[in-house]
Amino acid sequence: MAWRLRRFPLTKAVPLAISRGATAAVERLELRLDHDGVIGRGETGGLDTGHRTYQLAGIEAELQALLPRLNALNPRDRHGFDACLRGLSPPACCAVDLALWDWWGKSLQQPIWRLCALDGSVAVATSVTLGLAPVEAVLQRLQRWWDQVPATRIKLKLGSPDGLDHDRALLVAVAQSLESRRQSTGGAVELQVDANGGWTLDQAKAMVTDLMRADVVLLEQPLAAQRDPERDAAGFAALQPHCPMPLVADESCWSLEDLLRLAPHVDGVNLKLLKTGGLSEALLMARVAQRLKLDLMVGCYSDSSLLNGAAAQLLPFIRWPDLDSHLNLVDDPYSGLQLDEDRLRVPAAPGLGIDLHEGRGC
Repeated sequence: MAWRLRRFPLTKAVPLAISRGATAAVERLELRLDHDGVIGRGETGGLDTGHRTYQLAGIEAELQALLPRLNALNPRDRHGFDACLRGLSPPACCAVDLALWDWWGKSLQQPIWRLCALDGSVAVATSVTLGLAPVEAVLQRLQRWWDQVPATRIKLKLGSPDGLDHDRALLVAVAQSLESRRQSTGGAVELQVDANGGWTLDQAKAMVTDLMRADVVLLEQPLAAQRDPERDAAGFAALQPHCPMPLVADESCWSLEDLLRLAPHVDGVNLKLLKTGGLSEALLMARVAQRLKLDLMVGCYSDSSLLNGAAAQLLPFIRWPDLDSHLNLVDDPYSGLQLDEDRLRVPAAPGLGIDLHEGRGC
């Protein structure tokens, strides 16, 4: 058995700006498990949610130090990995968890969703993202998306450092473009807003009327995530009575404990595998959310098809998929995540259902 770790680059076709900064390119880590002639792969990378930050170098160091222990374990005995994973950062844990799931599914020649008794026939429209920029640039990005994908769900990033006037200008312009699209195509196009914690409570309340006027269907993470769990939940609790559309937590929700803490104050949470520490915790959170009648989004950072393919295993639970990062890459080394117009499908191939493009990587 051999575990190997490598870096690989990802470059965006269009840089993405949110309230906390802009990204044009990143480096990622692939963790590869090769055992009994079967290869499993997991992806991870750095992330910054404002109140929690993980750098790629630190994640890489965690995993490099762990490799000798991983090599001593048998991937068929999954329970034996629990002690290794305990204490790892969520993104480091994610790489190991996904490689194990991928290896296990491939060794059994079954996709993960089937092993978890989920419905693999679902196809759900993903949102595509418009980052912060001048109004004309955002409208150009919207048209570029429509030239690429017949998108029916648009996610607009707000929380601009330039203030609420710029947010309102973006909101009005995009809403008008969506209305024109509806009239010309005859189809529904919905608008979601994600402020990435860029508003204060007063600002969020002040924007509610504008959001309603623009027919926004959900508001994601309007307030900055707080280190103190009680203060964090209190922000959502204070906003919820003033928010007539679904209120979704993203940066505030990392674990099952966070989901339970936030459930009384939000309508949904965004599951991202780098936050949850992989697919295992995300599956648990999804099942609990289903019991609580809490709606789910599944999201991404600057992720390739490998990480998004893993997240797509959750699609049977998801109301609002947001897995578009791989569609904005010029050098995605992986393939296998299928799109039917703008509807994502659960990968059908064994394991995570994602493979390397021929001639790329190892």
